[in-house]
Amino acid sequence: MNETLRYKRSTYEVRVQRLHESAGSLRINSPEDAVSYWKEKVTAAPWYDPEKEMLVVLTVNTRHVVTGHAIVSLGTLNECIAHPRDIFRPAVALGAYGILLMHNHPSGDPTPSEADRRLTRQITEGGRFLQISFLDHVIVGTGTRLESSHFSLKQAGLM
Repeated sequence: MNETLRYKRSTYEVRVQRLHESAGSLRINSPEDAVSYWKEKVTAAPWYDPEKEMLVVLTVNTRHVVTGHAIVSLGTLNECIAHPRDIFRPAVALGAYGILLMHNHPSGDPTPSEADRRLTRQITEGGRFLQISFLDHVIVGTGTRLESSHFSLKQAGLM
């Protein structure tokens, strides 16, 4: 009896994620440095829409020099959805030492919402587990002379 064996072939899908690699010249020493990066790189991109929330992760090396950034979520006027797995994916792909999370508030007020605080707690926990440093979560607003144009959850003691 001649039996034909059939082998089930596994198929694999490779997903390429857009990572914007930086020349590696900007060192993040403060939230103000992060905001400068945001204004120089993120807002200058053709896909940036100031009327929508956008969550971006910056990856850094051991000297806190930016190695790249990736868009994690493009939301609506007042929210964007993000999961820790999507936030840490660029850091793992680039072999980053740490990350800095940034997003904008189209309203102009950088005060963190409860959802922002909850996400920060989740990312802090995920960073500990993955041994990837979570440097800060910076919210960018428009600001005026009377109010700050950004809010650092680290400086506020919320992480």
